[in-house]
Formats: sequence, structure tokens, C-alpha cells
Amino acid sequence: MLMSDEKDDQASGLRRIVKRRPVRVIAITGGKGGVGKTNVSVNLATAMAVDGKRVMLLDADLGLANVDVLLGLHANYNLAHVISGERSLEEVIVEGPFGLNIIPASSGVKQMTNLTPAEHAGLIRAFSELSHDLDVLFIDTAAGISESVTSYTRAAQEVVVVVCDEPASITDAYALIKVLNRDHGVFRFRILANMAHSTQEGRDLFAKLIKVTDRFLDVTLDFLGTVPYDEYLRKAVQKQRSVVDAYPRSKAAIAFKNLGQRADNWPVPTLAGGHLEFFVERLIQASHSGEVAAL
Repeated sequence: MLMSDEKDDQASGLRRIVKRRPVRVIAITGGKGGVGKTNVSVNLATAMAVDGKRVMLLDADLGLANVDVLLGLHANYNLAHVISGERSLEEVIVEGPFGLNIIPASSGVKQMTNLTPAEHAGLIRAFSELSHDLDVLFIDTAAGISESVTSYTRAAQEVVVVVCDEPASITDAYALIKVLNRDHGVFRFRILANMAHSTQEGRDLFAKLIKVTDRFLDVTLDFLGTVPYDEYLRKAVQKQRSVVDAYPRSKAAIAFKNLGQRADNWPVPTLAGGHLEFFVERLIQASHSGEVAAL
């Protein structure tokens, strides 16, 4: 297929999307693995679903997906089947607790971590055909600074960077922010301190990061808050449930509920850029920029 034909197909897919109220698109990322990024994604999404919001969680960790595993869900199909053309995106959606809709990715499929620009475009085109009426779309990205991570993150309206009290976490979070800022024009980030032993520890982590970014980058960092270290979170993982669901009175669950309410109070986009179709358009643009770079 010619590139012009491909663009026409994508445009027609976008035109099929019904104009609805704006959707918050929130990317959860972290720079390095092991900071609890997916747990944050699952629990924030669940907290907002409990609060009555229509929430979808896209597992964008292509190749090492585990959102469905964390929630004890059985997904017959995933994004690999969408990319191969075997299933539509609507057909792979799995319903989780409290009406949370999940788009599972594949786990352990190496090819999913090396999608061509055309395959990324096909995935985006499939995404544009979703008919769900949403309030919030969460994107659980992979770790690192791959093209997949930067594409999904820069297309989102809000970028939440998860950090924990490890030197490598701060270093890798800074590297991710630097790439997104200097190479992709992202200027605002919300920082979430995870697995902190106190509120002050969370604020200290934020202070360490902002000290470096203020010196070397033109970005704005907002402190989203702290999720405390909590043994109930580990127990919830063993039960394959979110801590918000399994232990709603635990310290971690209460923190996630507060964070969800805070996110719900973020300004709602009122222009075209606030609609789901604009998120798709930005992903298409990112995909085409990747094609140009590869030529």
C-alpha cells in the first residue's frame, strides 16, 4: 500500500469516530523497570472506575505485558492478533473489575517489541475504530525510551512519571524526561513517588529530580503525590487483584483513590485536542515521523 493510501485509510477511520465529550488521556511511564509502573496504572484506573468513571487501560508494554495477569484475567486475544489482522481491537478488549475495560498486549512475543512504522500505523488505525464512550484512557507504557514509549507518551495529554527511592530510578526518569522534552517537545510532567516509606521521602524524591531538570531542561514538573510502601499491595498482587479492590482500606488503596480524585480534577480539554481522535492523530503523526526517519 502506498503511503498516501495508508494516510487516506487512517483519515477515514478517524472520521468514523463519533464526536463525544473530551477524554483524558494519561500515560503512565517510568524510565526504568521495577518502579511499580504497571501497578500504578492498574490501581489508578481501578480507583477512577470505582468512582464511577468510564475508564479504559491500554497495555502498551508491547512484548512484556502483564496488566491482565495482575488482575487475574484471561485474555484469549491481544494486540498481536490485532496487528496480524486476525481480530479487531473491539474483539480483544477484556472487562475487568468495576467495569474497567482493558486492551491487553502480548507477553513474551519478541516481534511485538520491534514493530515497523507501518505496523504501528495499523495498530493506530485499529485504535481509531473504537466505539467506547470514555472519560479516561490510561496508557501503561513499557520501560525505557524506545520509539513505542515516546510515541504513546508524547501523544497523551498528561504524562505521569513514576519514580522510587533508587538512584537508577531518578537517573532513568531524568533521561526519559530529557528525551521527551528535547526531541519531542513535551514540557510538562507529573511526578509520582511510589513505594515511599513516608510522605517526606516522596517529596525528597521529587526534589532530587526537579533539582536536575531545573538546571538543564526547560520543563515543568508537578508533584502528583506519594504511594506508600504497603504490604497489602504485595498481598493484592498475589491474589491477582488491585489493592483498591482487594484491600480498599489499606494505605496504598487510599492513596490511589486520592490520586484518582486529583487526576479527575485536572482541567478537561475543551478543544479538538481533547478528543480521542486527536490522540489517534498524534500517534499517526509519530508513526509517520518514524517512517521518515527510517528512510
